[in-house]
Amino acid sequence: MESRLFSRSRRDFLVTGAGAVLGVSMRAEGVEVKMPEMVVDTHTHFYDPSREGGVPWPQKGSPLYRTVMPADWKKVAAPCGVTHTVIVEASLLVEDNQWILDLAEKEKSIVGFVGNLDPMSEGFEGNLERFAANPIFRGIRVSGKKFSDFAGEAKFVSGMKKLAGLGLSLDVNGGHPMLLKATELAKAVPDLRIVVDHVGSAGDPGMLKDEWREGMKLAGTCGNVFCKVSGLPEQTKAEWGKARTDLDFYRPILNWVWECFGEDRVIYGSNWPVSDKGTGYAEMFGIVKGYFAEKGEAVMRKYFLENSRVAYRWVAR
Repeated sequence: MESRLFSRSRRDFLVTGAGAVLGVSMRAEGVEVKMPEMVVDTHTHFYDPSREGGVPWPQKGSPLYRTVMPADWKKVAAPCGVTHTVIVEASLLVEDNQWILDLAEKEKSIVGFVGNLDPMSEGFEGNLERFAANPIFRGIRVSGKKFSDFAGEAKFVSGMKKLAGLGLSLDVNGGHPMLLKATELAKAVPDLRIVVDHVGSAGDPGMLKDEWREGMKLAGTCGNVFCKVSGLPEQTKAEWGKARTDLDFYRPILNWVWECFGEDRVIYGSNWPVSDKGTGYAEMFGIVKGYFAEKGEAVMRKYFLENSRVAYRWVAR
């Protein structure tokens, strides 16, 4: 059901009403819009600073510097109907990839893991093969300048072909330079599925840049590039935990993402617990749930479930 069929009052209900945030179904213009039986949050971070050796991220003194485990995520995600997750590793330590895989062995809500390996390192292919032997390992993420500076180099491209050959994906994080390089890489390695994290670092919806729009449009022309609709509130200019939560504020970003990627290449992610920088999990979830509910039940299913299965090739446990 297209958004033009929704009145402003209905949109306000979708965002602020209890039906927009909690439970497994909503009503729109008298039609029940059901959430899928599985809802996969494709962007969470788990870590334990109390481990021997600590963690390289987050840093001491940060509000995020605390033990964050699957049970903590379930407390905030389950009331929203979110059932499973794909973890994204933030640590630069190679063996922290194994720590997450060990965690996933005991936690069935984890259907996938995006690791952190440097494609320019000497041991990349060996480590990739080692971790890829575990079916939970679904790919790697390369962020910021590391991606923008090296994505066009032969060694990097060779690593991406290896990634694609193993049926794995690449997450990328960053702004306009990343989007341009992601587009080039998508064309150079057409079998590689690329996931653009956090709506391409759009920033505050009131201050969107033309270069972001251009980069997203270019990336969206590549059928093997997906957009993770995540990280919206924490990118705004707001104090910690006080970002706006009304859907209309975020429409400029969401509408452009929709125009560039369509219904088949948008996927849900929270970026929890980093998302707490913007607002609570339920409030964050309500924004995107409200938007995609306007598109109808079939689109909701794609966004919250099926598109992530295509992007990551995760297998339900």
